[in-house]
Amino acid sequence: MRATFMYGPGDVRLETAPDPRIVEPTDAIVRITLACVCGSDLHPYHSMEKTDEGVPKGHEFLGVVEETGPEVTGLRRGDFVVSPFAYSDNTCPICRDGFQTACPHGGWYGIGGVGGAQAEAVRVPQADGTLVKLPGDVDTALLPSLLALSDVYLTGYHAAHMGRVGPGKTVTVIGDGAVGLSAVLAARRMGAERILLMGRHTSRTDLGREWGATDVVPERGEEGIAKVLELTGGEGSHVVLEAVGLMPAYEQAYGIVRPGGIISRVGVPQYEEAPVGFGSLFGKNAQLAGGPAPVRAYLEPAVDDVLAGRIDPGRVFDAEVALDDVADAYRLMDSRTNLKVIVRP
Repeated sequence: MRATFMYGPGDVRLETAPDPRIVEPTDAIVRITLACVCGSDLHPYHSMEKTDEGVPKGHEFLGVVEETGPEVTGLRRGDFVVSPFAYSDNTCPICRDGFQTACPHGGWYGIGGVGGAQAEAVRVPQADGTLVKLPGDVDTALLPSLLALSDVYLTGYHAAHMGRVGPGKTVTVIGDGAVGLSAVLAARRMGAERILLMGRHTSRTDLGREWGATDVVPERGEEGIAKVLELTGGEGSHVVLEAVGLMPAYEQAYGIVRPGGIISRVGVPQYEEAPVGFGSLFGKNAQLAGGPAPVRAYLEPAVDDVLAGRIDPGRVFDAEVALDDVADAYRLMDSRTNLKVIVRP
C-alpha cells in the first residue's frame, strides 16, 4: 500500500509500505476513506531530527473495516467507522473516568509499530474500544464534519470542557487554527457569554465570528494581553483556551486569565518548563487544566450532533489533495495558505 512518512524537517514522502495485518486479536484493519493533516503534524515538520527510517504520519481518519481479529466482537467487515486520534480499550478504570488518551492499553497512531492514517489502510489496536460505527448511507456532504470529530473539533470541545465554560463566562481562545476555531464553536454551545478570539488571519477569524466569537484580538504578546485586559475592564478572562502549544501563547494565557480563572491547554506543548509561580498562576489563584483530548469520551454524542445538523465542524477544511500529493498538504498548511487539508486515498 501507499503510506506517508516523515524523514526530517520539511521532508514528507509517500512510499510503498507493507499492507497492515492483524497482530493482536483485538486489532482491526481499516481501509482509509478520508484522512487529513493536523496542526500538530507541523511541529515535527519544523523540528524533528533527521532519520533514515521514516516516521509514519496521520492520526485522523474515516474508513471501512476490512478485517478483524478473533477477539473483536463489535465490528464486522464493511462497517464504516470514525477513529479518535488515539486508540484505547475504553473499558479500563482510566477510560471509564473519561481519559482514554491515558489508557494503559492504548497508544498513538504512527508509534510503536502502529502505522499512520495518511495511508491507504491502517491497523487499529483495541478496535472494539476505539472505533465508532457510522451509518453506511451517511450523506457525503457530512463526511468532513465527521472527520473533524476524530481530533480537531473534539479537541476544541475538550478545552472548553476542562475549562468549565458555561453561561456568564468570558472566554478567550488563543489561536485561530482549526482547534482554536473549534474551541470557539464549543464554547458558544456551552453558553459562554463573551468569546474573545486571539488571531490575525481574517479568513479564519471571520469563521470564528460566525461560530460565536464576539471580539477578535489580532495583537500578540504584551499588546495582546493589554487589549484583552482593556476589553474586559481590566479583569481578564474567566477561561482561557490555549490552542497553540508554544511558550508565547502560554505567556499570553497567564497574562490574561482572570483571578480565580482557568487556563485550559490543548495545543501540544513544545516545552517542558513553564512559569507556575506567583507572577503567573499562583498569585492569581489561577488553575491550569487541559491535555490530550480523550476524543473517544465525547464521540457518540458529537456524531449525533453532526448527523442532526446541529454542528458543522467540517468547515475548518478548506482544501483537499489526493494521497499522492500529501506533501503538498503539509506545505499548504505550513505556509498558512490553507487552514486544514483533507487527504483522500
